[in-house]
Amino acid sequence: MSELKTYTIVIKLGSSSLVDDKTMEPKLSIMSLMVETVVKLRRQGHRVIIVSSGGIAIGLGTLHLGKRPKKLAAVQAIAAVGQGRLIGRWDLLFSQLGQRIAQILLTRTDILNWNQFTNAQNTINELLDMGVVPIVNENDTLSIREIKFGDNDTLSAITAALVGADYLFLLTDVDCLYTDNPRTNPEATPILMVPDLSEGLPGVNTSSGGSDVGTGGMATKLVAADLATNAGVHTIVMKSDVPSNINKVVDDLQRLDLDSDLNKKKYANIDSQELQRSELERLTKQEVPLHTTFISNDNKHHLKNREFWILHGLVTQGAIIIDRGAYNALTRKNKAGLLPAGIIDVEDSFHELECVEIKVGQRLPNGDLDTNVPLENVGRARCNYTSSEISRIKGLQSQEIEKVLGYSEGEYIAQRENLAFPPNQTD
Repeated sequence: MSELKTYTIVIKLGSSSLVDDKTMEPKLSIMSLMVETVVKLRRQGHRVIIVSSGGIAIGLGTLHLGKRPKKLAAVQAIAAVGQGRLIGRWDLLFSQLGQRIAQILLTRTDILNWNQFTNAQNTINELLDMGVVPIVNENDTLSIREIKFGDNDTLSAITAALVGADYLFLLTDVDCLYTDNPRTNPEATPILMVPDLSEGLPGVNTSSGGSDVGTGGMATKLVAADLATNAGVHTIVMKSDVPSNINKVVDDLQRLDLDSDLNKKKYANIDSQELQRSELERLTKQEVPLHTTFISNDNKHHLKNREFWILHGLVTQGAIIIDRGAYNALTRKNKAGLLPAGIIDVEDSFHELECVEIKVGQRLPNGDLDTNVPLENVGRARCNYTSSEISRIKGLQSQEIEKVLGYSEGEYIAQRENLAFPPNQTD
């Protein structure tokens, strides 16, 4: 019998999994069981990272506040109170089993620079090599709306991509993805396997919201699953109330081996309804708890580290509008950089090397943008020139740049390593 694979696993726990949304008291039993689960995974050779919400929720309970205030400074102060207590509880529980942990607090500004992104990556990987369990959370004490990841589902997907994880576990208050809310619709059926999330989820209602103490819901988990699978990370959505079920799912994944050529071929060719029926039968036979598995994109369509960073780590400051010919050139296999000839217009103001959206538009015969044709948002770029400079050289040949500006920062508006497009848009 071949040796079982070991994995790098990211486990995301939401506020509602850690704090009672009515009493604001911590769910110590869930935290204790999660600690036992993680330690067991570690002893089996897996590398584990926890993305833990709950700082604000615990702060609310500590300060005996009934609800989250609207004032940003108040929320940040509450986070400062709760974050210390949260990591203290994790440390106390893990220490009972001799497991060391490390706290990592992130804001998007911590990864806006490529060197900072790789430093965060190296630090987390070094902790894993030391046998430490990193516990990651957004630094709510410092985050403002413009630099927030949005929710910890998104943060967990970025963390999973950052370290090249094999699996991301998104824990929630339902056992898997359903075609509709199973609490209100008894006809809802489980979706247990999603081979390609980029093809959408026809017939699935994902509009249910999160709890009073959290910011997530199933919709945010689907966004996180999309981010993670694009980066090559298989993603699992499952219920949080029995943490030991994670061990059962991981054991099943080791037997199944989603990355085998046989399984890839099977999932690519099977009818969706038949896939759900066969997966339900298999899980029931193996006595594995219900869960939804989102299979990662194949290797050909994985986002590289730098592409993922540009698409999901940076905050955009404006947009450049290009024509269809430029877009086709940028998304081919051996893509070139973006030349000024392909640019129709610029939106908003930005400095050089700031991140901007790339939009495709229609050019009028006189070269101007046809405002009657809707723009298509297709990717992101870091430009070598400012918005005002690009406005002056748009539509020109590269050799004309110096004549118009009096200087040149190179022939390309954005070099190929500073361009990024979602995997389903590239050859």
